[in-house]
Amino acid sequence: MGLNRTAKGIVLVPTLLLGGAFLAAGSWLDGPAASNRGLAISLGAILMGAGLLAQLLPEQPPEPEQEGPPRR
Repeated sequence: MGLNRTAKGIVLVPTLLLGGAFLAAGSWLDGPAASNRGLAISLGAILMGAGLLAQLLPEQPPEPEQEGPPRR
């Protein structure tokens, strides 16, 4: 089974949303949670990068449809 656009979209949307949320949390941290800023930014960058890299995977060409057995 090959990759298709729907599968790529299913991977892209959650990774971009979660990555953006982690990046936003990392940039707005205050108080005692500020010690986790590097972790939040790292996770956000990794998630966004993974989602975007999934879009670059090559798609396989469609398989040719086979007709039934030859008739005599």
